[in-house]
Amino acid sequence: MNMRKILSSSLLAGGLLALLFRLAGRLLTARVVPEPGARTYEALDSYVEEQMRRLHIPGASLAVVEGDRIVHLRGFGRARPGGETPGPETPFFIGSLTKSITALAVMQLVEAGRVDLDAPVQRCLPWFRLADPGAAAQVTVRHLLNQTSGLPLWPSEVASADFDDRTGAVERQVRALATLKTGSPPGAKCEYSNFNYNILGLVIEAASGEAYADYLQKHIFEPLGMQHTFTSKAEAKRCGLAVGHRHWFSMPIPAPDLRVPAGSLPSGQLSSCAQDMARYLIAHLNGGRCGQAQILSPAGIAELHRGAADLEFMGVKTGRYGMGWFDTDLDGVRVYSHSGNVPDFSAFMALVPECRRGVVLLFNADPYGLPVVTEEVGMGAAALLAGRPPAPVRLDFIQWIMRLLPLIPLLQGVEALASLRALQRWRDDPQRRPRGGRLWGRHILLPLLPNLAMAGILAALQSSGMIRFFHLFMPDIAWTARISGGFGGIWAVVRTGLILRAAGKYSEPIE
Repeated sequence: MNMRKILSSSLLAGGLLALLFRLAGRLLTARVVPEPGARTYEALDSYVEEQMRRLHIPGASLAVVEGDRIVHLRGFGRARPGGETPGPETPFFIGSLTKSITALAVMQLVEAGRVDLDAPVQRCLPWFRLADPGAAAQVTVRHLLNQTSGLPLWPSEVASADFDDRTGAVERQVRALATLKTGSPPGAKCEYSNFNYNILGLVIEAASGEAYADYLQKHIFEPLGMQHTFTSKAEAKRCGLAVGHRHWFSMPIPAPDLRVPAGSLPSGQLSSCAQDMARYLIAHLNGGRCGQAQILSPAGIAELHRGAADLEFMGVKTGRYGMGWFDTDLDGVRVYSHSGNVPDFSAFMALVPECRRGVVLLFNADPYGLPVVTEEVGMGAAALLAGRPPAPVRLDFIQWIMRLLPLIPLLQGVEALASLRALQRWRDDPQRRPRGGRLWGRHILLPLLPNLAMAGILAALQSSGMIRFFHLFMPDIAWTARISGGFGGIWAVVRTGLILRAAGKYSEPIE
């Protein structure tokens, strides 16, 4: 009996010890051996740091999701001058990433039977008008979502500098479209325009009976646990909004008090943090579900992502546009993505369904005011997620152009001094005065060209209203255009007068 007890106890103790050693071994192994994606995250971190150095971006926040989990969160640089590193809950403005959230809200209302994708917008907004009444009557909700309404790009960019912050700013902006001419018939082609998504913000309000901000809070932010996502800059500031920066001649300058165009809220003025946007990406990777929240059906999510029309920018194809997402092919891998740019912040998000991964990058600067630069950086991050090397940087020349902008007024000054010295030489020695074709070609017409070109550029920017956009997104270019254009116009007249006066002062022939 005792022997059996001893044997049984020994076997039990041995089994327990073996189990403990096995568990301990697993724990030790888990500490030593990195997770399968750890090398990817290290490469991604290094890539982000490299791009921040290259583009002079002060701070960034990164999140990576796999399946239904947030697997990597990292902050870089400084959230504000001399301040802390951005944390997972530090808000940044997300720019046009807002469009996918607006599109999601519309699709929720479609599934609730309150919005018909193929119904005219005038069913929801009977007062909606364009310069062409027939075109306005044909624009559908789907056209707006897919950027195929015919509404143009550049007037919508100018509107982003409209700082009307009174109640009803979005509606006033959309009502002002009654005099706007469309670039193409509805459905004919894809042209990116913020107007499309500002109109959709009003469609959400009309169909739901709730303010746009309230609808998002109740039906998207709260279900997904997005506790640091805001429709108001004041609210975001109270929760530690990062300080944005604008680039001047490629160097970031803090812009903490930049105003927000309230009329553009549905197209690009939300703020969020890396952790919240990660939860948002999880919902998109998992058929509309994040945790216990089902914010849209799998079919609805698929419809949002599906590229419906080829989008071209300045003759270059940039992918197919879906509903707040670009549907692109990255070296044989399907990627759904979008970048976002406001004057002092930029952002990028991407889904790589093939490996069930997603990434979001938030920056507290907008590199040179150019979405293509943000897109290039973001697609490099998406490539790393997909197990591909990032494509070589092709747009680095842009920052050198920005750095060389001061040379334009400097060269104008040098030319002015050279002209004055030449006039002085002619006065001192009339025999050196040019005449005939040499006078008109070399000394009058040729110098007129660059001065008149700068004056013409300034006049075009002012007449189109684009100078306001440049002042906001590219202040260095705007001030260079104002200084050089103004000087060029004045100097072209003054210089020509001085030359003609000097040429006509001496009547004796010159051989």
